[in-house]
Amino acid sequence: MTARDEWLTVESLDIEAQGVAHNSEGKVVFIEGALPGEQVQVDVGRKKNQWEQATMREMRRESAQRVRPACPHFGLHAGACGGCKMQHLHGAAQVAIKQRVLEDNMAHLGKVKPERMLRPIEGPTWGYRLRARLSVRYVPKKGTVLVGFHERKSRYVADMGECHVLPRRVSDMLIPLRELIGAMDGRDRLPQIELAIGDAVTALVLRHLEPLSAADVRRLREFAERHGVQWWLQPKGPETVHLMDEGGPELAYTLPEFGLTMPFKPTDFTQVNHQINTVLVGRALRLLDVQADERVIDWFCGLGNFTLPLATRAREVLGIEGSEVLVERSRQNAVRNGVAERTSFAARNLFEIGPEDLMSYGVADKWLVDPPREGAFALAKALADLNEAPREGWRFPRRIVYVSCNPATLARDAGLLVHVAGYRCVAAGAVNMFPHTAHVESIAVFER
Repeated sequence: MTARDEWLTVESLDIEAQGVAHNSEGKVVFIEGALPGEQVQVDVGRKKNQWEQATMREMRRESAQRVRPACPHFGLHAGACGGCKMQHLHGAAQVAIKQRVLEDNMAHLGKVKPERMLRPIEGPTWGYRLRARLSVRYVPKKGTVLVGFHERKSRYVADMGECHVLPRRVSDMLIPLRELIGAMDGRDRLPQIELAIGDAVTALVLRHLEPLSAADVRRLREFAERHGVQWWLQPKGPETVHLMDEGGPELAYTLPEFGLTMPFKPTDFTQVNHQINTVLVGRALRLLDVQADERVIDWFCGLGNFTLPLATRAREVLGIEGSEVLVERSRQNAVRNGVAERTSFAARNLFEIGPEDLMSYGVADKWLVDPPREGAFALAKALADLNEAPREGWRFPRRIVYVSCNPATLARDAGLLVHVAGYRCVAAGAVNMFPHTAHVESIAVFER
């Protein structure tokens, strides 16, 4: 076990933004709050045969990349907000570390080295978060209401008065929201407020476990008028979400490069960072290099975030998603944007798909793959199976652009594509979708 007076030299950061060191016994020590190059003493919390987890107690050499956190609620102490993990690290260093995490995962898990590393996609580092789920808790003993993210490694709600990753107007709304909830009749039955910001609308979804009183509805309307927000109500599951008062501007985001408007509901999955999403969609299409005579399949198409832009370039685009509801919403978005003639959609469980299923969707020149954190193993395995046992009439997509929110599952799938399915990984790069967090998004390109 690491002695209290032992000085450890931090060698790197792991995926959870913990410093990684080795003690005098050679055991790995993960250190909360420590940065590469620093020399620290620690207090060990958990210990296993191969590793220990610790918190920093003393430091005698500080990293040049250490910066003062912008948010007063960031920290390692009890009660600190758990929304961010990297505010103490310079923004450029955060991006470099995420790029290294991607490279390490590809090398160690997938045994794949991209032929070219793409320049990371970066954007604003503060005020970028346009989607958030804020927990609400009424604390009778203190006579107060808490609205915000959970405390670090805790189920309790952090006592937040501001949040620098939220847009300023939303951060300034946190205290008024606490006052609003505290004044409501149902304050102890309102567990959550979900935030969704479009180009012209700031929507707040109030989860309420019991019907709202007439007085509470009036309070919500007064708040909406004062702060310029749109209230949506959620009495039960996500399917029950509805606009409290009809009228007003539409909740939507735009993709200006393609002349597209994408309406969405505040509980739909959309990227939290619209600026980065706009750049990501443009880069993905340039990397895919779609031609006017080509057919493309967009796997895990969602609301059409990539499908509709692809339809402005390709002869035909097939979008496939696991939900009939999402597929219908994608169709509606295609009609609205005038690309319905070049798009079609299908609902399919993409985690249970085999070679025959791929063949049933026809030959495509190129693929766009944008899976959830679980990745696209079934798709990669089906391509690998077709490569090992070719079928008459099948032709592989010449190029695949894979957009990932989990470098580990991307690396796993890349290993199959490269070592079994006959592809080369020609490029890969990080996408800093969530600055100040340990979340790593990335994009990779595969060719046959």
